[in-house]
Amino acid sequence: MESPRLPESIVKLGWISFFTDVASEMVYPVVPIFLTVALGAPVVVLGAVEGMAEAIVSVMKGLSGWHCDRTGKRVPYIRWGYGLGAASKPLMALAFAWPMVFVARAMDRLGKGLRTTARDALIADAVDASQGGRAYGFHRMMDTSGAIVGVLLALGLLALLPGQYRLIFLLAALPGAAAVLLTFRLREVARQPAPDGRPDACPDASRAASPDISPDAAATQPAAPGRPWSGLPAAYWKTLGLLLVFAFANSSDALLILRAKNLGLSDVQAILGYVLFNAVYAASAYPLGVLSDRFGRWRMVISGWILYALVYFGFAMADAGAVWWLFPVYGLFMGLTEGVGRALIRDKIPEEKKGTAMGIFHMSIGFTMLAGSVTAGLLWDIIGPRAPFVLGGSAALAAAALALFFIPRTPPSPADGGKKEMVIRP
Repeated sequence: MESPRLPESIVKLGWISFFTDVASEMVYPVVPIFLTVALGAPVVVLGAVEGMAEAIVSVMKGLSGWHCDRTGKRVPYIRWGYGLGAASKPLMALAFAWPMVFVARAMDRLGKGLRTTARDALIADAVDASQGGRAYGFHRMMDTSGAIVGVLLALGLLALLPGQYRLIFLLAALPGAAAVLLTFRLREVARQPAPDGRPDACPDASRAASPDISPDAAATQPAAPGRPWSGLPAAYWKTLGLLLVFAFANSSDALLILRAKNLGLSDVQAILGYVLFNAVYAASAYPLGVLSDRFGRWRMVISGWILYALVYFGFAMADAGAVWWLFPVYGLFMGLTEGVGRALIRDKIPEEKKGTAMGIFHMSIGFTMLAGSVTAGLLWDIIGPRAPFVLGGSAALAAAALALFFIPRTPPSPADGGKKEMVIRP
């Protein structure tokens, strides 16, 4: 049976993210080299800059998610968010000390915080839970395809203009502007009204369509006036808790580029490894998202966490040659978990709380990753380059073990064709 076409709004969002990631990835892999080589900042500053930037994202994701549920609008947050991201690229070119890099990164992350929750909520508005993995997988595929183009452009510019980091930052503003122009073609998605007249009511059949939803997912907590998180089901909080354990392991990808250089690779070689990572990520995100709709999200996520642990232990013990297979395997981990993780959260939320729930998810993940990134940077400076990767691999294995305990298999039933499923333990 042929799968239905994705809604036009999701396709448009895919292209907007494509151009945005072309711009972002022309800058992102160059930033750690720019900070540590051109500006002479220590590695802990890199961890702090990236971590604080992600903290700004986290706060804004939470606030924008709650606010876009209150207003019922998604598109204004998306438009302003992509606009701020595009404007931050030329600002980076003006940096002559690391605090200015932080200001530019903060502006970029402020935009990301404004847009991400509203964008994910718009995707959730456009499809039901049974197509969540496919929709988010498509978006991650487009996003990461743009990243590949952006990194390749960065590589070419570094080869043609060695050391001209500021010029690269200026040129990155062009695809960012193209993304902003495309946001003016977005429209709000009409949401189904509830029987009591409220927008965004969640049909029971929509929630039940996901292979990972347990019976208690539909039982929401009692509503409490004035609390935006009230009404979110217990399964949402349990899922979020498990994802947070892994988030501590998941420090900034900038450390992978620095580790590649630490092992003896040149600027161009280190960024080429990053291209391999993005290529595998882009190729795997959509098909693995589709598979998660059919075979269960937790199977994909736990497999990805175990793969992450192996990659991080590999980076801890690697020589320069191992980088060329570690980066592609890391891309497969991202394909297994990134879009699938968002779909997993989407499965657990009532329709009228999509923006709020996505905001809490992104905010919590961001603050936990801040702690992980700063800790990783300190370990690098105090103990050595291997230490943050040993910590990351160990934390990932702990997350996988906890997930296997809390998410048992249910017995097969005739209704699901005899397939076993993995659900949150009540």
